[in-house]
Amino acid sequence: MNQDVSHLPAVCFLLGLPRSGTTLLAHLLQRHPDIVAPPEPWLMLALEAFGRVDHRHPAGASLVQAATSEFLSRIDRQVVTRAFADAAYGQYLAAAGKRTLIDKTPRYWTVLDFLDSLYPEAPRIVLMRSPYAIAASLKSTWAVPLLAASSPSAIASCLADIVLGQPTPAIASSLADLVLGLPALAACRGRRGTQMVHYEVLVAHPDDEIRRVLAGLGYAATDMTSATTGQTDYLRSSTFGDRKILEKKTVDDRSVQAWQTELSTEEMQVVTDLVGSELLIELGYEQDLRFAEQAGVVDKGPEATEGYRRLFRTCWDFLDGKTGGSFDIAAGGTELSSIGPQVGENSSAFGSSILREAHRLAAFKKEENLQVATAIAAQLNQELTASKADQNAPSGGPS
Repeated sequence: MNQDVSHLPAVCFLLGLPRSGTTLLAHLLQRHPDIVAPPEPWLMLALEAFGRVDHRHPAGASLVQAATSEFLSRIDRQVVTRAFADAAYGQYLAAAGKRTLIDKTPRYWTVLDFLDSLYPEAPRIVLMRSPYAIAASLKSTWAVPLLAASSPSAIASCLADIVLGQPTPAIASSLADLVLGLPALAACRGRRGTQMVHYEVLVAHPDDEIRRVLAGLGYAATDMTSATTGQTDYLRSSTFGDRKILEKKTVDDRSVQAWQTELSTEEMQVVTDLVGSELLIELGYEQDLRFAEQAGVVDKGPEATEGYRRLFRTCWDFLDGKTGGSFDIAAGGTELSSIGPQVGENSSAFGSSILREAHRLAAFKKEENLQVATAIAAQLNQELTASKADQNAPSGGPS
């Protein structure tokens, strides 16, 4: 999309997994007098999913999606979407009297291609944190049962419920962050205009890190005091963002190693299986991996991690028709069963037959997809069971 961006609102996307410290980083950046960081706009997620509504919508979810798709196909949807986003960001900046807006929204990793196409010129900040620490925070803050992930069949059942339209369990979306989100964010590191920040370095040297990131955005660290977590009124009035920051006065690194006592060996094993030793080392967390191994964790190889990724991708692709959707069933797929009697009221006989056929195909695809997910889970269970048996087998020796 070619256009003059000199007069458009300055937007920077802060990317990171939930529980990785993005609220803290955004809060510290907006201490600069020219920067504002709303708690979590979620704007790009909503715009990417435009036209897809809850399957219980009284107008019929499939009809809403079909009608909007038909209308938007006659115009340049990208231009229109960008214009809407620019208007929203621009008005927010004007109201705040700032020059740059930091859009910090968890799970933007699900729409990275959409961000690239809509805002190719926008700088990005990617925040990484030890996956073990993220898992510990998921456990303590959201009560995510990590041990449930040690059973691929349980994960497959959980994902099947999502595909069938059941409420999204926290474990499904949280594990998707680690299984699919982390490698997606890792792939962003070489993108032009992208700055990498490690949580561990940020909390150990907050002033230095913030100065470095601000310089990358074209700002000098002037008119800023030492890093503190004060002035959180904007967070208190919002339902989004990490609430723990409200309890802190200064930045410290006490949370960096906390996972070592908060996670059991079995839970460390789950994280290692989901993320994979190769990615842990690639992201700079080899020391954390070695600690886990000393605690009894076994590296089961890339096959186990890839098995989990295949399992999640299978259901992911079904929900949205393409990679990069949402685990929210309201934002996924085509739910034709909600049309009911409206088919006869709003369509010709020919249109009704098309919708009935589409419904049949959707049901077939759902069944086929669940069968694939179940097969992947069974294979992964076998691999993990074999790995555990090898681990427990007595080592042979000379007679």
